[in-house]
Amino acid sequence: MKLYNAIIIDDEIHVQDALKIMVKQNCPDISVIACAGSAEEGRQLLKKNDVQLIFLDISMPHENGFDFLASIPASEYAIIFTTAHEEYALKAIKANAIDYLLKPIIPNELVEASAKAIAYLNLRKQKAEVQQVYGKSIENLSQQVQNKQEIDKITVVEKFGFRIVEVNSICYLEADSNYTILHLSGLNKIVSSKSLGEFEKVLDPKQFFRIHKSTIINMNCLQGFSSYQGNFAILHDNTKLSVSRRRFVEFREAVNQFSKSVN
Repeated sequence: MKLYNAIIIDDEIHVQDALKIMVKQNCPDISVIACAGSAEEGRQLLKKNDVQLIFLDISMPHENGFDFLASIPASEYAIIFTTAHEEYALKAIKANAIDYLLKPIIPNELVEASAKAIAYLNLRKQKAEVQQVYGKSIENLSQQVQNKQEIDKITVVEKFGFRIVEVNSICYLEADSNYTILHLSGLNKIVSSKSLGEFEKVLDPKQFFRIHKSTIINMNCLQGFSSYQGNFAILHDNTKLSVSRRRFVEFREAVNQFSKSVN
């Protein structure tokens, strides 16, 4: 079994100690070799040690987690954010496919996040283009959180890598078992390993509406709707998508509200 060296960067000593114990008890392939109470201490640890994985607190005095990442070659490491941060930060983290743990940390979530981070780290080591996309994802995340801006780019996890997608290029999303097919402008499509529900949590609900349990549409791509022989949303490329009876009244109201916001 390959052993991955990790460091913990958190300004709270009790969090460092608790996480170190939890990793030892639940993640036999990870060795926490040191802890740091600040970004500067973390940089010194990276200079002195061979490290593959970083557990990183977002909110720290002087330099926060994003300032720290901007000062190191972040894409070379597996980064797991540990945070009790506001909702907008969590939304941005999820949108950029970055692994995270909510405080207080739960053991099974630690195991899952660590396994994913290591898997993606190994994938990045095999493919340079995947590492480049991961680096851009971290930059997007930093901008979205620190400027509190709306999500305009998301990182889509594919079977063999990542891809950054402009939100406005998504016409609709379609559930396919536990996967999601993103239908993009220009008739392109991407298959993501994330569920439709995970995308619904990060996309702007004023722009993206769930018309069916298996379909979310971008209201910017809507041309019209019909209730003749069934309820349908009609997109600019004449794609017809079924609207569930349960959601049709709410859908019409969403169309009205979206039209007013655009005008």
